[in-house]
Order: sequence, then structure tokens, then C-alpha cells
Amino acid sequence: MFLDIVGTVGLCALAAVLAVTLVPFGEHRAMRMRMTLGISAWFIIAVVLGVTGAFASPALPVGVAVGIAVFLPVLVGAPIVVRTQGHRVPLTTLVLVNAGRILGAAFLLLHAAGRLPATFANSAGWGDVATGVLALPVAWAIQRRAAGWRWITGAWNVLGMADLLAAVTLGVGSAPGSMVRFIYEAPGSGAIVTFPWVLVPAFFVPLYLLAHIGVFAQLAAPAHAGDEPRLGHGGVQQLPAR
Repeated sequence: MFLDIVGTVGLCALAAVLAVTLVPFGEHRAMRMRMTLGISAWFIIAVVLGVTGAFASPALPVGVAVGIAVFLPVLVGAPIVVRTQGHRVPLTTLVLVNAGRILGAAFLLLHAAGRLPATFANSAGWGDVATGVLALPVAWAIQRRAAGWRWITGAWNVLGMADLLAAVTLGVGSAPGSMVRFIYEAPGSGAIVTFPWVLVPAFFVPLYLLAHIGVFAQLAAPAHAGDEPRLGHGGVQQLPAR
């Protein structure tokens, strides 16, 4: 129970940070407000569905509701994210928000408490922690334009996206009653569809997948398009050299 309370507080705080941070820079204030409200509404809907047990409903096969919650927002949002290159959110920001994934250590604590199987918990937990910790030096490399920063960012982005996809696969594959179960470790991954942990696949996983897609979109753009404006003398923005 204590772990669930701490998890609720931590996940709600992270959601608030993401709702404020992952909005277009340089846009009209009204547009930024709409984006913030949209992300907030998405989170609130996930909370309501999680509290009411919708993701564990017997009306759908095990894992189907979670799969829809993860991949539907990605399928809908990915074309927009690619077209707008991550809504023009700075590349360093798209990377830095992943530092919040160190909260994935909660999977390791849930395993220690006997509530998640080892394979799923270790993959999701350590994968998130590694992605979150590495986000800091990667963002520094981007900001400083360190040698090879594009390759470094790309490699980190592949790692971070692979971690999310692996977590979804292992979570569904170790859930009791899942039609595609291939991991039979006790106690199964049923805890992931209970509140507050269901917020991870229902909100954070698809949002972070979209952030990773935004990173790829910016890296694939021409070199000068991915450069972020720098401050010159007197705090005046200087456009990147072309």
C-alpha cells in the first residue's frame, strides 16, 4: 500500500512536468495552453479508467485494453509528430524529459515485494533507469554539439524506444490469462493493470514513444534544421549558421 501511494504521487508529479514541458515552443500562448490541457486531459482519462479497473475488465481479453491504450495514441500521433518534428519542442527537451523514467525503479521494488515477475520487472525497471540516467549526458552532448552527438543521440533513442517496446511485450507476455503469454513466472504481471501502475502503459509509455519519434524526426532533418537557437551577447537569440 505504501508503495502504491508513493507511486501515485511520483507518477502524478511526472505527468504534471510532462504536460508543461512537452508543448510547442515559440507558439501562441493559446496554442501552448491547449496542448497542456490536452495532455492533462489524457492523463485524467487514464486515471479514471485505471481507478475504475477498465484495463482489467473481463469484457476484453487480457492485454487488449493495455495494447489499445499504448498503440492507438502512437498510431494517431506519430504522423503529426513526424510532420512537425516533435511540435518544435527543442531536441534537448525531448531527451531530458526521459530523465523522469528513473521512476521505473518502482518495477524493481514491485518485484522485491512479490508483485511482479523477475523477467518483466528487471527488463522494464533497469531499462527505464538506464534510459533516464543516460538522458542527462546525451542532452549535454546535444547542447554542446559534442563530436558525434547525432550518433550518440540516435543510439540512445533506439535504446529508449526498445526498452518501452520490450516492456509492453514482456508485460503482456507474462500476464495471467493472456492469449500470447510466453513467460510463466509467478506472480505474473497482473499488478501492471492496477492503479496507479496502469498509468505507465496507459499514459507514460505512449507519450514517451511519441517523444522518441520526435527525436528521430529531428535527427533525420537537415543538420541546420535540428540546431537550436543559442543566446548571443545581451541574451539575443542567434540563428544557427547555414
